[in-house]
Amino acid sequence: MEEHTGLFKFFDGIHPISAKAIEALRKICFELAMPKGKDLQSIGHTCRTIYYVEKGLARTYYYKDGNDITELFAFENSLIARAESLFTGNPSKKGIQLLEDSILIGIPSPDLFNLYDQHHDIERLFRRIFEAAYVETVNRIESLQFHTAEERYKDLLSTSPNLLQRVPLKHIASYLGITQVSLSRIRAQI
Repeated sequence: MEEHTGLFKFFDGIHPISAKAIEALRKICFELAMPKGKDLQSIGHTCRTIYYVEKGLARTYYYKDGNDITELFAFENSLIARAESLFTGNPSKKGIQLLEDSILIGIPSPDLFNLYDQHHDIERLFRRIFEAAYVETVNRIESLQFHTAEERYKDLLSTSPNLLQRVPLKHIASYLGITQVSLSRIRAQI
């Protein structure tokens, strides 16, 4: 049986790669099972691994003025990493925490980057992944700048309909850039 089938289906939906590239990637991947509440990467850690969420849920978070702020949710069939740390080699001011018991597939970035010269289709695949992540980040910033909290909440529910069953309200509120009281008010009006 082939390992990491979900990961390679995910990759195929972004940019198909050759059988040799798949085998090369498969050799560097590793599986990791971690319980809810654990940090996959703690604040101050230098990110050297890209994670694919096979099962479970993770979030990127940071602290501002003593408040725990959620920046991103990563559900099944998505990638999570601290890109600013991954590319600069500097420690991240953000952490990655698991919100559910999770099974992840890790891709060590030094090994991945070494494959770029041997397999240009891998390089193109990850260029497209990082481009999409950049666009998603810009869209998130623009959402915070130009949309009301209610609009952001409705958009979040439309893109992640089972979010309320899986994520504590305090994390949803901080992701939306509002207090839990404001989130309760919005939820009561909808």
